Amino acid sequence: MTKTRSPIRSNVGLKAVMAVTGILLVLFLIAHMLGNLKVFTGETSFDHYAHWLRDIGKPLLPGVWFLWILRTVLVVAVVAHIVAATVLARRARAARPVKYAHRKKVNGSYAARTMRWGGVIILLFVIYHLLDLTTGTLNPVGNESKPYGNVVADFAPERWYVTLFYTLAIVTVGFHLRHGAFSAFRSLGQQTPRGERRARVAALVFAVLLCAGYLVVPFAVLTGLVS
Repeated sequence: MTKTRSPIRSNVGLKAVMAVTGILLVLFLIAHMLGNLKVFTGETSFDHYAHWLRDIGKPLLPGVWFLWILRTVLVVAVVAHIVAATVLARRARAARPVKYAHRKKVNGSYAARTMRWGGVIILLFVIYHLLDLTTGTLNPVGNESKPYGNVVADFAPERWYVTLFYTLAIVTVGFHLRHGAFSAFRSLGQQTPRGERRARVAALVFAVLLCAGYLVVPFAVLTGLVS
């Protein structure tokens, strides 16, 4: 008897997993970026916002349960996204087992060619970010009652390597977003030459704006604009 593959393990199922997890992660990235920008409203306002996040779900949920549920969902989404992409890539290679001596190089964007190692960088960054600004383990201040102080201490000039790693991770996210958004626009019917050009521009603008929204915070701290 032959085993029937689970629908979620089929190519269609894995693409659905990538789509759903991708949407969840993009929505979170937008919300998180908007929250980060509150650092420009001052220490009191930012701390109030951070403490408000910890109170979401009360009194139905005790303490910071809502945040930890959200974090768990996001980590699972990142892992599922990477696993689905890896399996699909392996299946695509397995479907073309014969290598030609003069095989023409497959055209593709830089983002598409670097999705795998980029996913690893993002996963490592998520883990570091949780240990840094969530648990405070790797943060110089590490005081949950002073979220503004944690951010300022984290991206201080003497910790330039943290800002560098943060920038690398965010730029990598930008490449992923550009590629993913373009693919999504194409799936929605932008198949004509004009439609593809519009999809590329829209995907690029979205990725650049999101990256800029994230990077403006650490560089504002690094340059003393936020202190």
